[in-house]
Amino acid sequence: MKITMIKKVMTDGNLCKKCQDVQERLENSGHIHRIDQFVTAIDGDPNSTGMLLAEMYQVDKAPFFIVEEEDKEPVIYTIYFKLVKEILEKAA
Repeated sequence: MKITMIKKVMTDGNLCKKCQDVQERLENSGHIHRIDQFVTAIDGDPNSTGMLLAEMYQVDKAPFFIVEEEDKEPVIYTIYFKLVKEILEKAA
């Protein structure tokens, strides 16, 4: 299983508030080590990797997570607590 977190970086260079909160929750819970890849969606740069992924998966919220398992379609999580309940806590 591969989990990618897409975080939005605002034009001032800071993470969006929700992205910062979710990252802190991941760190405090110890789940941060389960995230395999971090990708940034740069506000105002439609060609940033995170923005391209958001467009591909038709996601308009940040942060979001892409959970990939072998031989399955990727699953997108836009709600942190749902990711924790369905993926992170089950695999812990």
